[in-house]
Amino acid sequence: MGAAKIAEMLRWCHEAGIELATVYLLSTENLQRDPDELAALIEIITDVVEEICAPANHWSVRTVGDLGLIGEEPARRLRGAVESTPEVASFHVNVAVGYGGRREIVDAVRALLSKELANGATAEELVDAVTVEGISENLYTSGQPDPDLVIRTSGEQRLSGFLLWQSAYSEMWFTEAHWPAFRHVDFLRALRDYSARHRRYGR
Repeated sequence: MGAAKIAEMLRWCHEAGIELATVYLLSTENLQRDPDELAALIEIITDVVEEICAPANHWSVRTVGDLGLIGEEPARRLRGAVESTPEVASFHVNVAVGYGGRREIVDAVRALLSKELANGATAEELVDAVTVEGISENLYTSGQPDPDLVIRTSGEQRLSGFLLWQSAYSEMWFTEAHWPAFRHVDFLRALRDYSARHRRYGR
């Protein structure tokens, strides 16, 4: 039921004119679950992503995270599904699989430094290269805008590692509704509440 809700919620986003949505499907912490439970969860997630990538949706889909953490066959299926979606579309979806916010930042810094080293940078130049812009350009979501709104269900009031860098100035909306019971009216309430806020971006 929770898995079916994901595609339904994405359709709500598309119908509302939202251009980009990210769904958090599997965190790096989830990978520590019992092997049998994890295998079943990865199978469900793979099916969900394939549904999201269905040609009838006309959505552009991108994975964020390390697919190497979920096993060769699920990773192959996910890559195949995502690569089948159009690059140009009115609605873009990020599916976060094997994702951890801290890991993403570390990977971004490593990628940035690797590029600088490949260009023959000195130690001083490496230090200077580590900037907000430089890290942002090497995140999994490089080239995309930061999220305006983060919705967290089930009464939890924490990010759980979700887009830690990108959500620095995002608005947060929390609801007691558990994810499978999250209704269209709850979604609309979140959008209405967001539209009434005055964003300060840390100022």
